[in-house]
Amino acid sequence: MHICVVGTGYVGLVTGACLADFGMDVTCVDKDERKIEMLNRGEIPIYEPGLDTLVAKNTTAGRLHFSTDVTASVRQALVIFIAVGTPPKEDGSADLTYVLQVARTIGENMNGYKVIVTKSTVPIGTGQLIERTINEVTNGECSFSVVSNPEFLREGSAIEDFMRPDRVVIGARDPQAIAIMKDIYSPLYLIETPFVITNVESSELIKYASNAFLATKITFINEVADLCERLGADVHHVAKGMGLDRRIGPKFLHPGPGYGGSCFPKDTQALADIARNAGQPFEIVETVVGVNERIKARSIGKIRAALGEDLSGKTVAVLGLAFKPETDDMRESPSIPLVRALVEDGATVRAFDPAAMDNAREILPDSVVYCEDSYETAEGGDALVLVTEWNQFRYLDLERIKGLLARPIVVDLRNVYDPQRMRAAGFTYDCVGRAAAELPRGATE
Repeated sequence: MHICVVGTGYVGLVTGACLADFGMDVTCVDKDERKIEMLNRGEIPIYEPGLDTLVAKNTTAGRLHFSTDVTASVRQALVIFIAVGTPPKEDGSADLTYVLQVARTIGENMNGYKVIVTKSTVPIGTGQLIERTINEVTNGECSFSVVSNPEFLREGSAIEDFMRPDRVVIGARDPQAIAIMKDIYSPLYLIETPFVITNVESSELIKYASNAFLATKITFINEVADLCERLGADVHHVAKGMGLDRRIGPKFLHPGPGYGGSCFPKDTQALADIARNAGQPFEIVETVVGVNERIKARSIGKIRAALGEDLSGKTVAVLGLAFKPETDDMRESPSIPLVRALVEDGATVRAFDPAAMDNAREILPDSVVYCEDSYETAEGGDALVLVTEWNQFRYLDLERIKGLLARPIVVDLRNVYDPQRMRAAGFTYDCVGRAAAELPRGATE
């Protein structure tokens, strides 16, 4: 089966490589000639653990190809995955410009029955819009089916998520298209992956509703953390007590500086816009969006409290810039407003991230000093701030860090370290939602 994946961004490249590993003949198409040249040289334009190995394996086997020739690729393929960006507009709604451009291109190159699959995250009703667009181009003379097949990939573990997903969602009305999609994902039947077969609109909403719920869960525990600080409670113990309830579960109950990344900020805003346009405002999601911005602002407040309100002339060492570990993605990262606020307050920012510094240079103020490792970052700092919980930040040589800092102040926005241990080591230590750092006698974590 020949498959065309239009778009070689994060979703498109992972999808293409994984489908090729399933045994499909896959061509990933992109109009960005530089990116295609890189991929044909074996260079991966994004950071995702294991993706370079998977791409190399399948290009060597002759199953995975990269091209700028969308015409030939569409004509050859039975199934075409649309995996282009849907960036937010100023009002928060999703911009479908690229999706509809691809739809028109497909319509112009129809030479037989095609299954057109939206892998991009798109508003409810986009499937119908794609169908109308292709019919307009072809005058309704070509046979095709539109399918919604949303992705649920977590950056940093995308390959595992594709190969061993919690579920596969297929939204379609045509039994032939459903059968073809089941054939594509047949390797997942062997590991008893649940399949949700529904209509296109339900499939489109499943993606938005899932991300909005997870964003809500993160925001909820962040508000609980704020309450813990005011009431003398420990958010870790509260989250554990909550998460042991199987109706709630422990995942996404980790307080921090707010959610970021390519999905949650964009999708929560888009779902709120979709609901408003439907005449049914989604008040919970709108509140989540607003609270998340306040949570991000909380971080700079902690640093000001640790160093004094006047940060002018202070040096702040920042560990972690990406929105989460195991990615170089800076989109909507909590580090962005934090670093910008520090610079605006007159502080010198020294920063290190294992993967995201190249992307950070394009976003953060020019005055930021980028360092080679954690210890160089700490040199001369009036405070060390942990923003992203990369594993290599979890076991720092604390004595060495204390010797490098001008002042032994640590603001841990991810609760990586134990408060008692840090204070015993001579640090002035602040974290998130852990006002009650000491356990009762005889208690265990």
